[in-house]
Amino acid sequence: MRIVLVGPPGAGKGTQAAFLAKNLSIPHISTGDLFRANISQQTELGKLAKSYMDAGNLVPDEVTIAMAKDRMEQPDAENGFLLDGFPRNVSQAEALDELLETESMQLDAVLDLEVPEDEVVKRIAGRRICRNESAHVFHVTYKPAAKEGVCDVCGGELYQRDDDSEETVRTRLEVYHTQTEPIIDYYKAQGLVVTISALGKVEDVTTRAMEALKRDEGDK
Repeated sequence: MRIVLVGPPGAGKGTQAAFLAKNLSIPHISTGDLFRANISQQTELGKLAKSYMDAGNLVPDEVTIAMAKDRMEQPDAENGFLLDGFPRNVSQAEALDELLETESMQLDAVLDLEVPEDEVVKRIAGRRICRNESAHVFHVTYKPAAKEGVCDVCGGELYQRDDDSEETVRTRLEVYHTQTEPIIDYYKAQGLVVTISALGKVEDVTTRAMEALKRDEGDK
């Protein structure tokens, strides 16, 4: 299967992508991994991306698309892939369609992880990270430390990252609504969107997603 995974920050896309990719025996292709791999391997695309990042500029769509193209052409993606973090906007979605058409491929589904905005804020703003190198993660509601502000594992200080503050989370949500959410309508017009609730236990969301994808595949 060839799947695009979408959802707001805090929806658990990375976690679900890893489980779904394993269950479906396809590679999980995330934008973050693509950038890190290309930069660490000093590929031409990696050097180009780093030049923009070092200058404090956004990496142009065409560079991201080229990285995704290279990754999707690798042997392990021959029978499918799960894209996480790409496409991020409608222009990238259009470019992906053109790329797939050139390769005589097409998407099977766009899995939309639905989470209420207040839950997103609660999930992210409640995270606390250990300052020590281990960087263990806790949550004030879902996984509280035995002693407030102290890591259960190593005794390090727990803190809230600047980009996890409620104000920053709401800003990230606004960016998602204006830039990424429109791709859902774009793919709905193609009959590709499968929407599921991302609330509940991780394994329950994975089961929900697998069942929805199987139903969608059976309907085609």
